[in-house]
Amino acid sequence: MSVLDPLRRFLPPALGGRRPPIVTVLRLDGVIGAMGGLRAGLTIAGTAALIEKAFAAKPLSAVALVINSPGGAAAQSALIHDRIRALADEKKVPVFAFCEDVAASGGYMLALAADRIYAHPMSIVGSIGVISGGFGFDKAIGKLGIERRVYTAGVNKHRLDPFLPESAEDVTRLKQLQATIHADFKAMVAARRGARLAAGEDELFNGDVWTGRQAVELGLIDGVGDIRSKLRAEFGPKVRLVPIAQRRRLFPFGPRLAGRHGLAGAALAGLEERGLWSRFGL
Repeated sequence: MSVLDPLRRFLPPALGGRRPPIVTVLRLDGVIGAMGGLRAGLTIAGTAALIEKAFAAKPLSAVALVINSPGGAAAQSALIHDRIRALADEKKVPVFAFCEDVAASGGYMLALAADRIYAHPMSIVGSIGVISGGFGFDKAIGKLGIERRVYTAGVNKHRLDPFLPESAEDVTRLKQLQATIHADFKAMVAARRGARLAAGEDELFNGDVWTGRQAVELGLIDGVGDIRSKLRAEFGPKVRLVPIAQRRRLFPFGPRLAGRHGLAGAALAGLEERGLWSRFGL
């Protein structure tokens, strides 16, 4: 033991002092998937560089995910989850997730990338299921005297066209796709939570949601608490929380104002986003 060891906590790192534990904080906030409104949704393309940055800090004690998402696209949720897990395993760095207002559906899938998941007692957690929604306009265009014309190469290219009458065959096919995605989601929950799950599939995987405290009892998360108190308890009061921020663009709304489908498409995307949040009372 060096005679300087008792003094290291008082010395700056440059003089051999002890470095405080560093935890990078990556915020995953919003609807998951490509959106046509003013706000960009969470996608692997938009988050990959931030995830890499979160795991690149040195020295690094852990990565913390702050999640506030009602879900969205299943594939994008899984891609972001998988990228976080790949880097956590590669770097041998623990990951903690902290759920804010809601971590539901794809939002909960993001939380599954963590080794431990925490939430506020009043957070909304769960919604382990698959949902598809839309509108049928066939009767409306009929009243307006509008004729729908569709030409395809491939007999099923027009499945679930909102301007054509709904087909029982199309609905059956959609439900088959949903069941396959749901099975993958359930397998992911089982793989990541394992023996911590404290209820059966009928209760956990029916698409329902719970408060943070209820989610602890079901084994979906590990405890209740906020990021600061939990990480100070884990790494000590000197832990440094380092936010990983996305670079701000000078004109963030310019290219996205109209989006791929014009202003009407942007408005519909905004309504869709609002609908996802409102399902959880937010």
